[in-house]
Amino acid sequence: MYRLFDFFNSKIILVVIVLGILSCSAKAEDKMSDKTVYDFKLKDIDGKELSLSIYKGKVLLFVNVASFCGYTKQYSGLQKLYDTYKQDGLVVLGFPCNQFGEQEPGNEAEIKAFCETNYKVDFPLFSKIDVNGDNAHPLYLYLRSIDMSFLGPVPIGWNFTKFLVGRDGKVIKKFGSKDTPESIEAQIREQLKN
Repeated sequence: MYRLFDFFNSKIILVVIVLGILSCSAKAEDKMSDKTVYDFKLKDIDGKELSLSIYKGKVLLFVNVASFCGYTKQYSGLQKLYDTYKQDGLVVLGFPCNQFGEQEPGNEAEIKAFCETNYKVDFPLFSKIDVNGDNAHPLYLYLRSIDMSFLGPVPIGWNFTKFLVGRDGKVIKKFGSKDTPESIEAQIREQLKN
């Protein structure tokens, strides 16, 4: 009899915990759905604080980047996208992050020099940030909210994860590291028509 009581008690406790997690996750998602990327401020690669509201009305591609990754060569494709479509309203935004295999160990000046020298990058780069964990930048919590689990936003899997954001500042789609700039070009072009 006591075992049966313990069994039901443990099931009830589990249901209460799961409902609590789902409730918290839903509240976090509701708060995120009220926002746009324009609500966030960050430091650029030179340490100057700026609001993403300066990009209002643009189609944005957010990318967490790293200098010593197997996907680093995607800088070339990202720069080509930027060169091709910036006059149509595309802005590529690079966010150096050292959370994946410590593949972005340099400081901001080193990162900027690497990108300019090796890939002729002139799209906006920002100061190093965390995209996952307790110190994840709120912008990335927002971007990740497009991909929710019952525990909250799904963490970024690796360097060069991309988020396409529409002219209204809302996240449209998440692309993984293996999705090359060339492979997502058609979807970017489609957004630029809006």
